This record gives sequence, structure tokens and C-alpha cells, in this order.
Amino acid sequence: MGRETAQKRTGWVWAAFLLLCLIAAAAAIRRIIVLILPPAIERVPQMAALDAAFAAHKSLTLFHIVPALLFVILLPFWFARRVRARPDVHRRMTYALFILGTITGITALPLSLHPIGGVNEAAATVLYDSLFLFSLGRAWLLRGSTALHRTWMIRAISVLLGIATTRPVMGVFFATESITHLQPQQFFGTAFWIGFTATYIAGEAFLRSHPSEPFTGRPD
Repeated sequence: MGRETAQKRTGWVWAAFLLLCLIAAAAAIRRIIVLILPPAIERVPQMAALDAAFAAHKSLTLFHIVPALLFVILLPFWFARRVRARPDVHRRMTYALFILGTITGITALPLSLHPIGGVNEAAATVLYDSLFLFSLGRAWLLRGSTALHRTWMIRAISVLLGIATTRPVMGVFFATESITHLQPQQFFGTAFWIGFTATYIAGEAFLRSHPSEPFTGRPD
């Protein structure tokens, strides 16, 4: 009975993880398309303003979200048992994640200088981006220890996927705009704090409930 419960819990965690990867990938793909092929049809004013804000830093935004897209696409395969059972493949994929993650984290810093949500959003972005880069760096330095490497990689991943959690949070703010009268500039920062913090806490909870989960294929 206990084993079945654990398997169900793991299944729910995996489903939530895949959902976050899907949301992150969809958001990145949409942003890439809008940047490369701006819509000719007049958009909702709020969305048009957001698109214009990202378009003002088109090259930097693309240099940030393309590696991020590749990162979240690789993640499900990186955790897959079949890939972990092939150390050489898993090791190369881990190197790719380090490179893509580093580019994503570094390019997020200058983008934080032009936040849509003002200082509130900038503070959340800088804090969690710094935590992401720190965790990724720790995972690299501790790659000689399977357990510690796994812990810091999962911690970095939980931070990065926080951007996916902000999407439904923003959706709630947009849906309740007629009641709250809040504009994106007013709620983006709050959405970032909620999304990143919730996903980070979820990642920490996973690490504490799965302290010795098998993990193979760490880089040499």
C-alpha cells in the first residue's frame, strides 16, 4: 500500500514537472514567433504593450529565451530512466544543460534592467536568477558527488521552472482585472514573486521527500 502511494505521488510530481516544462516551452515559442513575425492584426492593448516592451530588446530577448527553450525541452529526457541508464548520453546532456542554463541565467540579468513590473519584478528576477546561477555553479563544482550534484541540479531546475508558474498566476490577474483594476505594470512583480517562490518551495519539498532517489550519469 505504501509503495503504491509513493508511486502515485511520484506520478503526480512527474505530471506537474512535465506541465511546467510545457508551459515554459509554449511561452518561449510564442515569444520567439511574435519577435520574429510581429502580428499584423491589432492585439489587445495590454498584450500589444507587452510585445512592444520585449521587441525593444529583441536580440537580447532572443538570446535569453532560445537557450531557455532548449533547456526545458531537454529536461524531461535528462530525468528519463532510459537516458540515465546510458551514462555517456546523460553526461553530454548534462553539459548541454550547464551551457544553456548559464546563457539563460546571464542574459536574464540585463533584461532585469528593463522590467515591465518595475522594481518589484526586478527584485524577484535578480534574486531568483542569482539563486539559479549559484545552484547551477554548485552543481558543476560538486559533480564529483552524485548526491550533491543531483541536489543542486534539481534546485537550479526548480528555480528556472518558476517562470512557468508565473504564467497561470498572471492569467488569474488578467482574468480578474475588471475587479482589481490592476495593470500588468502593477501585478507582474507580484506574479513573479508568487511563481518563483512557489516552485522553489516545491523543489525543496521534493528534495526532502526524495533524499536518495537514484541518479546516474553525472558529468566527470
